[in-house]
Amino acid sequence: MLTDQQLAESVRTALAGAGTVREVKLFGGIGFMLRGNLVAAASKRGLLVRVGRERQGDALARAGARPMVMRGRTMEDYIYVDPPALTGRGVQAWLRLGLDFVRTLPPKSPGAKRTRAKGKRK
Repeated sequence: MLTDQQLAESVRTALAGAGTVREVKLFGGIGFMLRGNLVAAASKRGLLVRVGRERQGDALARAGARPMVMRGRTMEDYIYVDPPALTGRGVQAWLRLGLDFVRTLPPKSPGAKRTRAKGKRK
């Protein structure tokens, strides 16, 4: 089983050559952004991967995968992979899945943030 720091290093290695990847603090760990879109995040909770809605079911069928739940709500597009299920090669396979999805998304301009109308929080 990888520690959170080892996991982050495995993610860096797996994303080498994918393009300009920016690291940000995210969800109590490190998020890895490609063209302004989150690909994955590494933390003590495991590996968060953005797989997309169409591949979410297939991803969840893999060993160690579970839905990402935030404030009681399942987040579509994202899955968590539990730390015991992660190995060096496993991280690479998960990140290929994440990269395949994120590359279909349009790039976000630097500093662009999604805005939410006041009082519209669900």
